[in-house]
Amino acid sequence: MADRRPIGFFDSGVGGLTVLREVLRRSPAESTVYLGDNLRAPYGPRTDDEVRRFSLQCLDELAARDVKAIVVACNTATAVALPDLRRRHDVPILGVVRPGATAAALATRTRRVGVVATTATVRSHAYFQAIKDEDPFVEVYEHATPDLVPLVEAGHVAGAEVESAVARALAPLFGARDGRGEAIFPLPAAERIDTLLLACTHYPLLLPVITAALGPEVAVIDSASATASALASLLEANGLGAPAGSLATHVQLTTGSVRSFRRTAERLFGELFPAVEAVVVPGAAA
Repeated sequence: MADRRPIGFFDSGVGGLTVLREVLRRSPAESTVYLGDNLRAPYGPRTDDEVRRFSLQCLDELAARDVKAIVVACNTATAVALPDLRRRHDVPILGVVRPGATAAALATRTRRVGVVATTATVRSHAYFQAIKDEDPFVEVYEHATPDLVPLVEAGHVAGAEVESAVARALAPLFGARDGRGEAIFPLPAAERIDTLLLACTHYPLLLPVITAALGPEVAVIDSASATASALASLLEANGLGAPAGSLATHVQLTTGSVRSFRRTAERLFGELFPAVEAVVVPGAAA
């Protein structure tokens, strides 16, 4: 049994494209519809009620396009709204929290995991609980890094400004470092975290800067790749995979600036998705 219908992807902005990229690497025959709510991004500083309302509006748009499954490629929306989204729509809906938490719990050697995320995601403690569900003995240190998402949304993913912002964001977890990645104020060995979970799908776009700041002793877990693996398993288990060799189609939608969205999409995919469409989601007024 096979299903040619597209998979829907939703994020508050461009960050979920990192999940889409990993999914297409694993499953190139799958068609996709991606919706970025760039007009109202970022979701991290929003109230929980706003995150739920915006997420429900966007998933209504995807469900109306007859998708066979939906990936909530937004950590904030997953952490705050996933149960509400699943109750509203009768299609498989996969979030990014559980796959990332599982990967982090498996990766840590010292059972000390740091989590960097938006303010709303940290406030929900969704990753703390999910990692503890995987291994109750893992110590989890959640840290909000609200300055990083606006940088990515603006297309800033490298350079001195970004390096400085990343260093400031990570210092509370790992100690400050200089421009060569050398620790200036290293944490005591007993307090060092050996695994960092990027609990926002925007953050993989900063991966080279983040890994340079941390050094090789810290494992960095990308929730995007973990989610792609979980989606492949879900499709296979439920007979929803596209036939091998299918000609895939891809639609990318944004509630915000088409030009800005296209710039990030081209950086990730080249000319794979030449068309980006503006969409008006009911309730998402400018």
